[in-house]
Amino acid sequence: MYRMNYKVLVRDVLTALDKHEPHKQSVDSFLEDFAQTLGDRSPGERKFITDTVYGCVVHRRLLDVVVNVFYDRNGKSVFKADRNQFVVVCFLAMFHLDDLGLEQFSRIIKSLDASKMHKFLTFFFNITNLTTWIPGEWSQIYDAAYVENTWIAPLLRWQTEIEVLINSLSKKLAKGTLPRKHPTKCTQPEEFDLTKPRPRPLPAPEPIPQQQNTKPVPASTHRAPKQQQVLEEIKQKNHLKAQIALYEANAQQFRCANPQKSEKTKNAMSQIQKDFDTKLKFDSVYTSGTPSTLKSNSLPIRLNTTAILREGALYNRQMEEELNRLERLTQGGNEPSAFLQWQREMKEKDLQEELAQLERRRLEGKISYEEAVLARQRVLELNQHKAQLKKEETAELMRSYAAKRLREEEEMKELVQQVVSGHKNSKAAKIKLHEIKQRIVKEVSEQSRELLHQALEEAQAEMSRRFELIRQIRALESVPRLNQKLVDYTETGGHELLSEMSLAELRERLARMREEEQHEQEEKRNRIVEEKQDREHLLLEQLETIAMHRTAAGLTNTRGETKEAEAAGGRELG
Repeated sequence: MYRMNYKVLVRDVLTALDKHEPHKQSVDSFLEDFAQTLGDRSPGERKFITDTVYGCVVHRRLLDVVVNVFYDRNGKSVFKADRNQFVVVCFLAMFHLDDLGLEQFSRIIKSLDASKMHKFLTFFFNITNLTTWIPGEWSQIYDAAYVENTWIAPLLRWQTEIEVLINSLSKKLAKGTLPRKHPTKCTQPEEFDLTKPRPRPLPAPEPIPQQQNTKPVPASTHRAPKQQQVLEEIKQKNHLKAQIALYEANAQQFRCANPQKSEKTKNAMSQIQKDFDTKLKFDSVYTSGTPSTLKSNSLPIRLNTTAILREGALYNRQMEEELNRLERLTQGGNEPSAFLQWQREMKEKDLQEELAQLERRRLEGKISYEEAVLARQRVLELNQHKAQLKKEETAELMRSYAAKRLREEEEMKELVQQVVSGHKNSKAAKIKLHEIKQRIVKEVSEQSRELLHQALEEAQAEMSRRFELIRQIRALESVPRLNQKLVDYTETGGHELLSEMSLAELRERLARMREEEQHEQEEKRNRIVEEKQDREHLLLEQLETIAMHRTAAGLTNTRGETKEAEAAGGRELG
């Protein structure tokens, strides 16, 4: 009996799936072109390859559901280049496991990589996956009953036999494969196969050079040239001429260039210097006389604001000192005045107020610290209460989760029992299923006729509705439109914001803000003007005080000078 080499066949199937481009070529035309490349394959092998490729392409959506989830869970340990390999195995398990049988299917699986097949079969034939999310995803593509009867039930029926295959793969992976030891080859040295060089020819003898007769050295070689002697003679003659010209120039100088002055010029210059010295009076005593004490400085001095305030403060301080001195003199002795006592009382009062302020601040800080401590305790208690509530909620969720897991395990056991009982009554179930399918086909044919009639009526009603809608649209288009857009300034934009307002309210608020800003500017301007007037008034007062003090000081000085002059005159008369 001829046995197929499934490893080569699966490799051809994977090659075909890699080459197929659905958006450029249909499946039928691609398989016709690919069948020509199979060459001398048997009809059974051709049929296996074409059926497998065609099924993998047609049922791509069903197979991608399983393979995509497999890559999501085990993508870190599996390459994307092996995707078509898992697609082929999934297709054979879903559609051809009953036709192939466990022996042929095991041979196909063992011809591939054991580690990858162990991961995929463990994932695909897991009872939880076959009974939960896989039928749910497939039911979105096909009818749920059809999915259950066509694929889920056969896969669950083969699950126990496939488990044996998975165990054999795990044992093979645990055992591992030892590397083969190949005999080591020693390197044998061999001589180099070199081309033997040809013998070199003898070199030709070099010709012996013949010496030529040399000419004798000319007599002019060791004799000085006449031109050099002529140049030396000319040089000596020129030097002699230059010395004679220099002597004549020194003996006959020009009068205009004579640097020495004559006796007449020297006498005139000495007379001029004596006249100039007589006019100088360095040793005489100069005096401008006694200064006039009655002179007054008539030039005004321009004072700035700082100078005026400084001088006014000086005069005020002098007046206060003078008043204090007079008050002490009138009271007699060293008793303090009422002003000093009042000043001392005010200083003590200020000190007491400052101490009270410091005490109040200290008490406020202590109160705020106590409040912060109490607030922290309240926050800690609130956090503890929240943590306790969280623990209770977590415990409740764990209890509900445990109860849910127990219910799921019970449902799983019931499902396994139903599957086992279904295996026992498979023949009766097949007959019953055939009868049910015939009845369903009859009902579906009757329902399809009713649905077709109903769909025809709905299509006619939809067509009439569309005609009516088109007529209304054309009637509306025929009516002239008003391009004027009415805007209500009192309505908001409808964005449901907290600070949303209408255009009229915005304008009103802007107008009020402008009025308030103008009012603030007017108040600020008036305040600046008042401060300026007060400052000018203060400066005028200070100027009056300064003028008064200066006048009084001038009169005092005048009186003192007058008395001194009278006293001096009396002494002279005496």
